[in-house]
Amino acid sequence: MTAQAENGGQRRIVVGVDGSVPSKAALSWAVEQGKLINAVVEAVIAWEFPATYGYPVPVSAVDWEQLAHEAVSEAVADVTEGAPPVKVTYKVVEGNAAQALLDESAGADLLVVGSRGHGGFVEALLGSTGQHCVHHATCPVVVIRDSVTGHAPEGGQADEGAGFLEAHPGRN
Repeated sequence: MTAQAENGGQRRIVVGVDGSVPSKAALSWAVEQGKLINAVVEAVIAWEFPATYGYPVPVSAVDWEQLAHEAVSEAVADVTEGAPPVKVTYKVVEGNAAQALLDESAGADLLVVGSRGHGGFVEALLGSTGQHCVHHATCPVVVIRDSVTGHAPEGGQADEGAGFLEAHPGRN
């Protein structure tokens, strides 16, 4: 791999971040990969107004965009611990998370997402956002499991050697 993308621009790795442990594991992996291939890492978080059914729930006092900014900036700070080995930027997008990641990863070298498994058999499954990205991304997609980085899934224990990384080539 060369240090720059074929079009002469900077290489880009887009990573989905929502502040969860799996998304921080994905961000950590993306930063390390960015260091290896000299790529900018772009952390992307999406937010939407919560859907309500029946009686509307008053949510006007909540600043969803600000909460998203806080979640992604804290995740970047936690993972990079000050001076990251590569340039790490973040973007807050209003809309569906899967679509935001697909849109932002257009032209990227790689899209990285975390898995949202909850232990046992379910741990082998992807969340809906990751599943959508794997099937519709135009670039390669990497799915990071918590146990790859040694983080125990919520309510469980990390099983050394059981974690794996899934790579999907994307569509052309």
